[in-house]
Amino acid sequence: MSDDNQDPQALADEWAAALGEQTGNASVDVDSIMADMSAQEAEIAAAKAVELEELKDEAVPVADPKLDVIMDIPVEITMEVGQTEIPIRNLLKLSQGSVLELDRVAGEPLDVKVNGTLIAHGEVVVVNDRYGIRLTDVISPQERIKRLK
Repeated sequence: MSDDNQDPQALADEWAAALGEQTGNASVDVDSIMADMSAQEAEIAAAKAVELEELKDEAVPVADPKLDVIMDIPVEITMEVGQTEIPIRNLLKLSQGSVLELDRVAGEPLDVKVNGTLIAHGEVVVVNDRYGIRLTDVISPQERIKRLK
């Protein structure tokens, strides 16, 4: 659709045009859309500032010699689209073109796991004809510890 670096006014105009096409009404209030976008951006900035303040005390500098030892250890990152359970009987019947129903709704965020531990949620993107994932929510270290218990 549009690039993240696009001018906010141009983005609002694009959304207004899309909404006008969808509703059949070309007179969409661009100013109210811009105001909503500005309010959302302010909320996001405030939330990021709070998160950064919370992590200041816990952050360990990357230049710490204790961490240099582990910085090059590879970890396995997986993106989980969904899960399902099927009996072996059905598993053996699978062939090319078979469809498995997953436990997720279309459009729901994917789980990003490192060595099997959930660390974030994200959405699929395509970059240079390759799939990627844009992180939409990163699980805090405190939350990860709570999930382990």
